Amino acid sequence: MNRFTQQVVSGGLAAGLSVAVVMSASAQAARSGAWTLNAPEGEWHMTGRDYSLQRFSPLKQITTANVAELRPVWSFSTGTLRGHEGNPLVIGNVMYVHTSFPNIVYALDLSKAGAPLIWKYVPNQSPDAIPIACCDLVNRGTAYHPSGKIFIQLLQGELLALDAKSGKELWKVKNADYKQGSTMTNAPIVIKDIVIAGISGGEFGVRGRVTAYNVNDGKEVWRGYSTGPDSEVLLKGDANANYPSHKGKDLGVSTWQGDEWKRGGGTTWGWYSYDPELNLFYYSTGNPGTWNPDQRPGDNKWSMTIFARNPDNGEVKWAYQMTPHDEWDYDGVNENVLFESGGKKLLAHFDRNGFGYTLDRTNGKVLVAQPYGPVNWAKRVDLTTGVPEKDPKYGTTSKKNTEGICPAAIGFKDQQPAAYSPQTGLFYVPANHICMDYEGVEVKYTAGQPYVGAIVRMFPGPGGHRGNFIAWDPMKGKAVWSNKENLAAYGGALTTAGGIVFYGTMEGWLKALDAKTGKSLWQYKTPSGIIGNPMTYNGPDGQQYVAVLSGIGGWAGIGVAAGIGAEDPTAGLGALGAFGDAGNFSNQGGVLTVFALKNSPMK
Repeated sequence: MNRFTQQVVSGGLAAGLSVAVVMSASAQAARSGAWTLNAPEGEWHMTGRDYSLQRFSPLKQITTANVAELRPVWSFSTGTLRGHEGNPLVIGNVMYVHTSFPNIVYALDLSKAGAPLIWKYVPNQSPDAIPIACCDLVNRGTAYHPSGKIFIQLLQGELLALDAKSGKELWKVKNADYKQGSTMTNAPIVIKDIVIAGISGGEFGVRGRVTAYNVNDGKEVWRGYSTGPDSEVLLKGDANANYPSHKGKDLGVSTWQGDEWKRGGGTTWGWYSYDPELNLFYYSTGNPGTWNPDQRPGDNKWSMTIFARNPDNGEVKWAYQMTPHDEWDYDGVNENVLFESGGKKLLAHFDRNGFGYTLDRTNGKVLVAQPYGPVNWAKRVDLTTGVPEKDPKYGTTSKKNTEGICPAAIGFKDQQPAAYSPQTGLFYVPANHICMDYEGVEVKYTAGQPYVGAIVRMFPGPGGHRGNFIAWDPMKGKAVWSNKENLAAYGGALTTAGGIVFYGTMEGWLKALDAKTGKSLWQYKTPSGIIGNPMTYNGPDGQQYVAVLSGIGGWAGIGVAAGIGAEDPTAGLGALGAFGDAGNFSNQGGVLTVFALKNSPMK
C-alpha cells in the first residue's frame, strides 16, 4: 500500500465511513495509484474529483444508450439567492453542499431517502464584505482532508475548518482583509497536511498571493506572492528557462512602474491542481491592478501567469505569463488540467485571452497555443519566445475607445471549468462568445475602493450567439466539434466513462452530449441558471447519480443576481451589454438537483 492509498483509507475511517466503503476505496486507489489520491471511483472528494482537475468519472452505469432515461429523483434548496458556482463533495455516504454568501455548509445523508440533513453550519460574516466582492457573492466549493475536516473560504477573508462528522468549527484563520479590498471566493486545495487558500480582489488594487496552512491548527506554513521581489514570490533563479522574457532577478518589481506592483492584482481565485509524482501544485494568477494599461507600463509580472510550486515550501519550480502587460482584463486564473499524451506530462489551460494552451508541466514550455474562438487582439503566440504577437489595432488606452475587441474581458472562457476524457483524448470547453469595446480611464488608489480604471461594453461575438460548447484536441490545437448556445455556457463540464459529457447553461439547462460526436442525448431544465459544475457519484444503493447546483449569478449573470437593470450596457463591468436580457430566461434561486435512471430504487 503506497502512502497515498494509506491516506485514503485512514481518511475513510476518520470520517466514519463503513468498512466496506474503506476497503473499496483502498482497492480502487491501489489500482489507480497515487494519481487519483482521495478519489475512490464512486465518490467525489475534491472540486475536480481528483488532483488532475480532469473532472472525469470512471462511472459508467449511465451511458449514451440510456442517458435519455435520466430523471430528477430529489432536490435540495440551499437557502441563498446569489450565484452558485462549484459543486458538492461526496465522501462515503455523505454529501457536502456549499452556498453563495454567507457560505453555508450542509452535510446530507445519502443513505436515506431524500438525503436528509445531518448538520448545517452558517458562518457569521459581516455584510460589509458584500460590496467589496467584484462579480457576485459566489463561492467555488469546499475541500476535504482525510483526518475528517471540511474547509471553506469565507467571503470576508477567513479560512474555516469544520469537523466533517458534526459540523463543529475546529479553527478559523484570517487570510484576507475585505476592508483593504481582498475577499475569498475560490475552493481551497488540500495537499498532504496543508490546505492552500487564495484571494480575490484584483479590482480593488490588492496584491495576489497563495497561502498554505497546517490542516490541524491553521498555522501559516508559507505564503507566495504574485508580484514583488523574488524573495516574496518565493522564486530562486529564472522563472522559466525556455524564454528570455522570463529570465532575470526580481521581474515582479522591475516590470512595473514605480511601486504599482504593491497593488498589482494577480489574484488567485481560480481552480488548483496538483501532480503527486512531481510534487508540484499548479494555479494561475489574475489581471494586473488597474484595468487602465497606461498607468502600469511594462510586462507586469507575475500577473496573468501559470505557477508551478512545491507545496511543501511554496518555492516556484517554473512560471509562464500568458498575457504580458494585459490591456483587456484577460484575468488568467482559469484552471490548469493535468493529462498525459505520448508519455509526456502535460497541462492544458484555456485562458480568458482566447488561446488554448498545452504545456509541458515539468518545465513550463508551451507546446501548443491556438485560439478556441475568434481572437483578434493577438495574431498568434510565438512558440519560440512564448510571447503573444499583439495587434496594435486592438490595444487599449485611456486616449480612445477601442472597439470590436475579441474576446471580451469575460473571456472566451471564464471560471466555468473544462473537462477531459482519457477515452477520447479531448477537452470539453464550456465557452462564452463575447466581444467588447474598451476605454481606459485614470484612477487613483484608495484602500478598499474599486481600482478598475476602464469603461467596458460587451456584446455577442460574430454570428450573434453568446456561448459555445467545444470539443478540443489539445495536441492539434483545434476544435473537433462545437455546439452554439444562445447565452453563455457558464457552467462547468463533466465527462464520464459512459461516453457522456454534461454541462449547464445560463438558462438552466443541464445537457448530456455524446462525447465523441457532440450529439445531444438529453437535457433537463433546472430551477435557475447553471453556473455550477455537474458531478456524479455512486449512492449507497449502488446506483449512479448526477448532481448539479443551479442558481444564476457570477459575472455573466450579475444583472439577475444583483438586480441590476439593463439600461446601462457598461453596468456590471460591461456584462449587462451582453447579458442584460438574462432575466428573461432565468430567476434567482439556489437549488441542488440530483438525477438517476428511471429504474433507480432511491426516491
